Amino acid sequence: MNSTAVIAIHGGAGTILRTSLSPEAEAQYHEALRDILLAGQRVLADGGGALDAVAEAVRLLEDCPLFNAGHGAVLTADGTHELDASIMDGRTLEAGAVCCVKRVRNPVLAARRVLECSEHVLFAGEGAEAFAVAQGLELVESAYFHTDTRYRQWQLAREQQRAMLDHDGATLAAKAQPRGAASVAREAPLPHEPIDPNRKFGTVGAVALDTHGHLAAATSTGGITNKRIGRVGDSPLIGAGCYADDATCAVSTTGSGEMFIRMVAAYDVAAQIAYRGVSLEDAAADVVMNRLPRIDGRGGLIAVDTKGNVTLPFNTEGMYRGFAHVGAAPVTAIYR
Repeated sequence: MNSTAVIAIHGGAGTILRTSLSPEAEAQYHEALRDILLAGQRVLADGGGALDAVAEAVRLLEDCPLFNAGHGAVLTADGTHELDASIMDGRTLEAGAVCCVKRVRNPVLAARRVLECSEHVLFAGEGAEAFAVAQGLELVESAYFHTDTRYRQWQLAREQQRAMLDHDGATLAAKAQPRGAASVAREAPLPHEPIDPNRKFGTVGAVALDTHGHLAAATSTGGITNKRIGRVGDSPLIGAGCYADDATCAVSTTGSGEMFIRMVAAYDVAAQIAYRGVSLEDAAADVVMNRLPRIDGRGGLIAVDTKGNVTLPFNTEGMYRGFAHVGAAPVTAIYR
């Protein structure tokens, strides 16, 4: 049995604006991260597999309106929702993913069903939803994904005729409010987010090492605010946004998706460990701090190796993140 079992999660990276985040709002982020880590930690402590732990953590991240995945996902140029997710088992190298789904409540659960119940890896659009229906997964109306914060963000993006990476626009929406307006809304608790509106990457993800020594990773996103219909980023692409191999590590990324795709960022971390013989920390730092910036790639990643080492590097000013070893208190952070 492995005594170094651990889970790590992320909820997006970007340029932190401390002045935009009230103490109450900051506490909400930390509480959400901590509660989700505790849920994943319980799975591992009870002997559950890494795949179970990351699926549960990402499901909870999808259900939390603070993050851009599932409930709280951003809107496309047509005012709709398109969601992506992926998951990978480091023990078998099996993987599953879905992209451009509009009615699946928890895309990560659909991705897991692809892994477990299909000979394929990636389903898209209507095909992905048909597969989810056949698997008995919960479907919802588009209104389920809606939050007022995301809608205001979408309106601002449309006014400025541009796409904004993930839920950047919440900061703009906060600035657009009259002075004295409440900083915590009921439906979408954080109109004031600590993220610069042009530099926020809101993907969520989890990586874990279980007590049996196996690794897994999962990633999910609502995409980019005001994106063109059909655009797909790195989140559902194995090797770009998600990767796990018991021989090396498990990785989940968050950032400028096109750059992470071009760099095959998640796999690159594992490849450097395998081929260069470097540590997890050195491999992840090279990808995030050296290789991605060469093509203007911004964001970060979380990773864990078979020894229970955890690294959470990012080249932006901050990243929602945390980790929890079994038997220890969770650690959460937002800023550097």
